[in-house]
Amino acid sequence: MPHFFFNKKVILLLVGMVFLVALISFSLRDRTNATLPEQIIKDTVGVAQSLVAKPANYINGVFNNIDSLLNTYEENKRLKARLEDFAVVQAEATDLKSENNKLRELLDKTESLKAFNPIQATVIARNPDQWEEKIILDKGSSHGVQKNMAVMTAKGLVGKVILVTPFTSEVELLYTNNPNYRVSAMVLGEKEAYGLIEGFDEERNELIMKRIDSSLTVKEGEQVISSGLGGIFPKGVPIGEITEVSTDDFGLTKMAYVKPSADFSILEHVVIAKRTSTVIDGSDGNTTNEDLSNPQKKESEEEAE
Repeated sequence: MPHFFFNKKVILLLVGMVFLVALISFSLRDRTNATLPEQIIKDTVGVAQSLVAKPANYINGVFNNIDSLLNTYEENKRLKARLEDFAVVQAEATDLKSENNKLRELLDKTESLKAFNPIQATVIARNPDQWEEKIILDKGSSHGVQKNMAVMTAKGLVGKVILVTPFTSEVELLYTNNPNYRVSAMVLGEKEAYGLIEGFDEERNELIMKRIDSSLTVKEGEQVISSGLGGIFPKGVPIGEITEVSTDDFGLTKMAYVKPSADFSILEHVVIAKRTSTVIDGSDGNTTNEDLSNPQKKESEEEAE
């Protein structure tokens, strides 16, 4: 009896294996149509996959969007930081370029000062109450600066040193209200005309050139430079351009308004002219009333003496 049950199990196992092999063979055949059981199974599995996939894809998309948003936010922060760094670098480069150009202009100016040793200086202070009158430089007596030395920029004459400490110096600008401040000047016209820069017109914001010989022709647009006759300011330094000419002293002399060459509102780097030759005691900035507007007349008087 046990032997019979054992044979029966073996037979059932063999039949099952044959059926499984046949089913596998039947499934692996190239068929264009699925059987009904296959259709039911595939449709059921497809619907189940669709029900599971849609929420899963939606949740996955939400997480992807959040991750992308976070990445965009971080990238935006990095780009903003780099943009700020770039703006700082660009500003520094622009400032360095501007400073380099100004220093190059000053270098060209120092090469033209034959009788003077140029001393490079930087403006370190400016009194708001005397913005157009005085500036403080970072060079003093320890650097060779002395009182009455001329100060200029690459554009033109600025003023002269009036007070010196070991490490700083105070400069009185051409725009000063000091009635005794004078600069011996010369007009570059058809014929050279001499005169004195004495004060400035506050309404016109221009310098005033006086004591011009009335017999000489002076026109608007002609350039005014330092004559060097006073012994303080070097010869040939640009002062400005004539904008208007009128008569003065009852018609005996002429007066001209001069637009300065130098920009007094923006002063950063300047040159102090240290004279190497013997200093002449002239009227540049002194209280003397000596007339330097007619050098020919002065020479003839000296010869007569």
